[in-house]
Amino acid sequence: MPCFQSIYAQHPPYNPSNYDYSSAWFGPNANPVPEFTDATIPSKTTLSLMTDYYIGQGDKTENGYFKIEVPLLPKRVSLKIWSTILEHYQVTDQLSATRDMSGNTSGTANGDIYVQTRILLLKESKIAPSFILNSTLKTASGTHEEFRRYFNTAGYYFDVEIGKSIYTKSRFIHEIRGVANAGFMCWDTERLSTQDDAPMYGGKIIVLNPNWKFENTLSGYWGWMHTSRFFGADYGDAPIVYTSKFTIMTKKIDYFAQYQYGIHDFPYQQVRLGVSFTFDKLTPKF
Repeated sequence: MPCFQSIYAQHPPYNPSNYDYSSAWFGPNANPVPEFTDATIPSKTTLSLMTDYYIGQGDKTENGYFKIEVPLLPKRVSLKIWSTILEHYQVTDQLSATRDMSGNTSGTANGDIYVQTRILLLKESKIAPSFILNSTLKTASGTHEEFRRYFNTAGYYFDVEIGKSIYTKSRFIHEIRGVANAGFMCWDTERLSTQDDAPMYGGKIIVLNPNWKFENTLSGYWGWMHTSRFFGADYGDAPIVYTSKFTIMTKKIDYFAQYQYGIHDFPYQQVRLGVSFTFDKLTPKF
């Protein structure tokens, strides 16, 4: 990924009052490209537990990750919470100097907490796709901003998921589902009290049958600061990522593996392994 090597080589050391609050200059969990689903809301409470491994341009990061979604109205309204936990990082001396990390090259950190409300606006029919509105708040609870792991600022984003399925008569692939995502995200930068705003976008193709599903996603956001003459083209707030995920599905537990590649302004590759559980007893009854 030579584009990141050239950016890191040319960028001056950080000034503590002049941080680049962007995905290109912090750890991989600071402000990642938001994930989006298959444009459905579950009928049962779902808990996902994951472990992540990131590598990129002198930064190796391992962390745990949890996500829980509680359907307040099954298949119509849900509350979702997720966070990175127990992050361990190790960076090279060169990257530590470039990021002005005060000589720090390894340590642990904990991530921000995300809280999301999901509302089904339009149910999928034979002709119409499903529409789901997501409203998400990011806390400023992540630690070690001074070592460029997490922003010490809050953020939020709104997005709409649009999904439509085509059903086949094949025994191998029962369904092909397309999902589009569009929205707007915002975060404070603490740089001259400036706020970065970014349109979000994404597309996903899912092929599946009752036993497995395979997802391929291209997504990103486009912050305005890298287009400003004041902040410069190397500000790094326009990440694009490609993600491939394979899931084996059973009645109660799903097992999945995921690979993510940073195409632009996200100098990391990710490998994720995880499981998802559904719980009848933790699902609200109406």
